Amino acid sequence: MTQAQAKYLKDYQAPAFTIASIDLVFELADNATRVTATSRVQRCGAHTLPLILDGEDLVLQSLSLNGAPVAYELKQGQLQLETVLDEFELTVVTVLDPKANSSLEGLYMSDGAYCTQCEAEGFRRITYFIDRPDVLAKYTVRIEADRAAFPYLLSNGNLIEQGPLADGRHYACWQDPFPKPSYLFALVAGDFDLLEDHFITRSQRRVKLQVFVDKGNLHKAHHAMASLKKSMAWDESRFDLEYDLDIYMIVAVDFFNMGAMENKGLNVFNTKYVLADTESATDEDYHGIESVVGHEYFHNWTGNRVTCRDWFQLSLKEGLTVFRDQEFSSDLGSRAVNRIHAIKVIKNQQFAEDSGPMSHPIRPESVIEMNNFYTVTVYNKGAEVIRMLHTLLGEAKFQAGMKCYFERHDGQAVTCDDFVAAMEDASGIDLRQFRLWYSQAGTPQVTASDSFDPATGRYQLQLTQAVAASNAPLHIPFSIELLDASGKSLVNTVLDFTEQQQQFIFDGLSHKPIVSLLQDFSAPVKLHYDFTIDQQVHLMRFASSEVARWEASVVLISQAIWQNVAHLHAKQAMTLDERVRDSFKGALLDPKLDPALVAEILAIPSSSALVEQVDTVDLDALRLAREFVLSELAAACEDELLAVYRSLVTVDDPKARALKGQCLIWLSRVSELAEDLVSNQFSQSTNMTDSLGALMAANVGELACRSTLMAEFEQRWRDTPLVMDKWFMLQATRDADEVIDSLKALLQHPSFSMANPNRVRALIGNFAAANLYQFHRADGQGYQFLTECLLTLNQLNPQVAARMVTPLIQFKKLDEGRQGKIKACLAQLLALPELSKDVYEKVAKALAN
Repeated sequence: MTQAQAKYLKDYQAPAFTIASIDLVFELADNATRVTATSRVQRCGAHTLPLILDGEDLVLQSLSLNGAPVAYELKQGQLQLETVLDEFELTVVTVLDPKANSSLEGLYMSDGAYCTQCEAEGFRRITYFIDRPDVLAKYTVRIEADRAAFPYLLSNGNLIEQGPLADGRHYACWQDPFPKPSYLFALVAGDFDLLEDHFITRSQRRVKLQVFVDKGNLHKAHHAMASLKKSMAWDESRFDLEYDLDIYMIVAVDFFNMGAMENKGLNVFNTKYVLADTESATDEDYHGIESVVGHEYFHNWTGNRVTCRDWFQLSLKEGLTVFRDQEFSSDLGSRAVNRIHAIKVIKNQQFAEDSGPMSHPIRPESVIEMNNFYTVTVYNKGAEVIRMLHTLLGEAKFQAGMKCYFERHDGQAVTCDDFVAAMEDASGIDLRQFRLWYSQAGTPQVTASDSFDPATGRYQLQLTQAVAASNAPLHIPFSIELLDASGKSLVNTVLDFTEQQQQFIFDGLSHKPIVSLLQDFSAPVKLHYDFTIDQQVHLMRFASSEVARWEASVVLISQAIWQNVAHLHAKQAMTLDERVRDSFKGALLDPKLDPALVAEILAIPSSSALVEQVDTVDLDALRLAREFVLSELAAACEDELLAVYRSLVTVDDPKARALKGQCLIWLSRVSELAEDLVSNQFSQSTNMTDSLGALMAANVGELACRSTLMAEFEQRWRDTPLVMDKWFMLQATRDADEVIDSLKALLQHPSFSMANPNRVRALIGNFAAANLYQFHRADGQGYQFLTECLLTLNQLNPQVAARMVTPLIQFKKLDEGRQGKIKACLAQLLALPELSKDVYEKVAKALAN
């Protein structure tokens, strides 16, 4: 392949031309859709540069300037034409083949419906255009199609006209009054079931709400609609932001690379984040739908009304909107549990990205393929950076900063610096040092040490940032709590940690306090402090923050596992301290603890999460040590687990189900009653959470009933794709030596399709990302299985292939034998003559590092 070239933030130049408005006409046909694009083009400034339009996989039928044919040149995916005019009308006619478009970018078919996905650079697959986010135009769209097959013709903005055409066809015209970049363009045409409702805004405007779903799924759309109305009300009350169009539409499609897309007024969603009823969706699914519906709606202001100048600024909209959807979920549900879920993403996934070849700041400096920007660093670490801003400024000043941001930049394409400047100006707080979070890559390492002088009652806490030679100290909001021996809170505050080494002094204490550090994960850093078992037990019982209690349990159990890894290396017997057993019993039996929090405490760190705590890992020893600790704890707490489980069997509440499910998984390891408990829960279940919980317990415990229950589940749900994804996930995450042979057979399963991203993520993605020991088998079979799948996906859907390759490139913590086998697989991919630039970027960087 021709080596793909990197693009750099430092090379950004404003567009030479802009497009004030565009009229699009779509004559839809499966293999030959005709698109006529008429743009009003304006020269930006005094220059003689040619007009350059982006295009990909297009058949150009005609090109005219002010109604007359014009000379042009096509090279390297771009159309160039010379003109001396400062303003002109350009008409481009292209022909597309949506049915053959398996990349799911641009215009494509999803189960018989037309659908678009234009972020980041998909619009260039529809027509030749200045396909960059800092070119904002007003769109008018006319769609023509067969009326019987495609009764709904949808696009951005408000519907202005519709009617019949000859030969059984019809048309609809949409107009979006707000200028937008091309990545926010959307079109959907199909035959759906429709759920309608409305929302009255605070200014008493009536907004029509519509959710379109595949035929037969109307009853599964109500939760998404309710989530949308909650989102609209919350954004008005918390952020003082009102919706601005007359209609808001959501369309659910099964073939979609992402979770959802915030196109102005017409959000296109993966069915996973719309369809739900209690029979087929878990409590976690319900939460996910509410969160994602909120996220895409909140983009209306943070992403649409104010958008990115360039794709290096992606966190401007995504980090901010993830923070907003996290706050939405926290205001509506358990703030502690939602915070724990966000922390897990950072510690388990983002830290892994930081330590791998694709490490980058939340505002990257360079990239080869823009789709590779959609990372946990840009989204989730970006949200943590916004959260730190919120911590430093407080709610009132943060909201003043948001108001300043919108007043300055509504209708503009701006940068991360513009956002921080608005926060700085509105709050009066100097954020010059804080800006370094946007430009410095990697996970900051913070070491804490402390001392106490009983003679003076002075407690001294010393914090040290490990700063690379090329980096400067960061401004870290560092939250702490000091507790006395009885559990009383003495100090609860946020420290401004701004120097490489900094001391904080607390006077007037009678005894050395027990310190809770980095409470609620107040900054995305790795903390190093020599906690004793007694300190962690104390924090589990008494920390004011529920998140800090959970964090103490994570440290406690992690220390126990790593201690046993050390025992194995020293050829010593593995042990488990009684205080660890007692602390988990205490959490189980504490009536004051939220059941959902206890469930999180019982969901002890995954093997992948443990790997992120160390620089190098012996996977074989880790597997033995973790299983030993789990089994010892399960055996020690069996009576308590059984009592709690039985007390929750009939409780119809998501928190209770979460705790019940964790208890059942633990019992599956040790209890003689496990077979009966699991089988009974499965057969008596009236909801998907309990059904799946039983199967997960059977999976973990390798129970004899597993195969029977899995077969029953498959028989019942084989025609419901989203539920079959759960079945594929269970197959993929089973820690059994025969799992790879099973996966190879499942690639031929009638419910599986390599062309469908949901199926690929469920089976292949879960195996590679969540079945650590089988994926990293010493014989390399796991790596080779993924590589063979990637060879197919690279041709079919490069974007999905690039996401699937991630577990294969994060190998530097492994032993030399495993690293060698992974590198051989990566070399096999790199040798592909038609390797996509999506996959090339990741593979090349991994091998170079």
